[in-house]
Amino acid sequence: MALARTQYVRSGDADIAYRVIGEGAHDIVLAFDFASHLEEITELPELREFVEGLGRFARVLLFDMRGVGMSGGVTSASAALESWMDDAVAVMDAAGSRQATFVAQGQAALMAMMTAAAYPDRVASLVLINAWARFARADDYPFGVPEEVHEPLLRALEEQWGTGTDLAIVGPSLVDRPGLREWWGRLERYSAPPGVARARMQATLDLDVRGFLPLIRVPTLVIHSRDNALVRIGHGRYLAESIPGATLVELDSADHVLSFDLDIRGLIEERVTGVRTDVAAADRVLATVLFVDIVGSTQHASEAGDESWRAALGHVERVAEDAIRLHEGTLERHTGDGALATFDGPARAIRCALRIGDGARRGAVDVRCGLHAGEVIRRPEGLAGLAVHIGARICDLAAPGEVLVTRTVRDLVAGSGIAFEDRGEHELKGVPDTWALYAVTG
Repeated sequence: MALARTQYVRSGDADIAYRVIGEGAHDIVLAFDFASHLEEITELPELREFVEGLGRFARVLLFDMRGVGMSGGVTSASAALESWMDDAVAVMDAAGSRQATFVAQGQAALMAMMTAAAYPDRVASLVLINAWARFARADDYPFGVPEEVHEPLLRALEEQWGTGTDLAIVGPSLVDRPGLREWWGRLERYSAPPGVARARMQATLDLDVRGFLPLIRVPTLVIHSRDNALVRIGHGRYLAESIPGATLVELDSADHVLSFDLDIRGLIEERVTGVRTDVAAADRVLATVLFVDIVGSTQHASEAGDESWRAALGHVERVAEDAIRLHEGTLERHTGDGALATFDGPARAIRCALRIGDGARRGAVDVRCGLHAGEVIRRPEGLAGLAVHIGARICDLAAPGEVLVTRTVRDLVAGSGIAFEDRGEHELKGVPDTWALYAVTG
């Protein structure tokens, strides 16, 4: 599923950035905590898979809150309280959404709760992930940050912002994964400069929405990591006790950032649709993933015209279908300007890619191909998993007419007679580590 382009809607004095993903019968408004950037956040394969997973049963309205990431606007607490609800409704109006489930993590949950209280006809239900009603401690609220810790917290946040250091606190299960700390630092930098991050945290310490909670009358699911050191479990339990009829699910996790556990997607699906896909039934299998992409598809369509483009695309699709069938592969889907297929043998996948390239050239079309072998997740709604994202990234790096593979694929076909040329080490956007790539030469 290709993520839709970023759009803007004017809300008061701010431009709010949003995307609309999926075409389901239900709408979801999705917003993350204040380390967020509408486009960078989905560069992490697991988060992209999470968003795309929601988009298979709902239409997802993903947006950056005011003063966060790609959205403009002021960052003071009073201005945020007055504007957050209007911004959310403005995004819904721009997308033609009458009512939606709000799925919100961290600070974004304050926006979701206030919108549910003020605009109950626009909010079908709430899913609040690692959220709070008040971040600072009070005599009648013992879960928050003590006053004597406020200034050290603000100072450390400003000094470390953009380095990725905070991932050890907000995502302890992720911190040792190669490339994740660098991605988190980049996400922080794209979200805001250090001074603005400090101002937002100060605003967070000043906010208290406990008075709104009894006014929330929509079905509410509170999901909270039991060992979350930044936002302690008491915050989640307080929300569940204070919002009428709310349900609490405690995760066996210490992460504050969105967990990659597939169960969260299932919980949201059940809240939105009333039916939960059995994620345990998803097949995890080893496969060789092949991506085929028409070179210069946008330019081709523009220069040749719609009729010529449809003919070229139809030719490539027929060539791909025939080659995949001949080499005992599975056509997973056409991608709009190419195809995605899987094979149980990497040698067959490579020979299929070469045949597709030859066939496409006979129709005066160039394609590029990328292959990787690894674990994929086969669900009723489509193929998923890190191997799929890696295959797509490698295809993007291939030259016109080239079949590009990972070292994993090259090593698996040793002795097959297939020859390769070293293309060096590459970073794949949103994927940890560097990857050795090889072009098939015959």
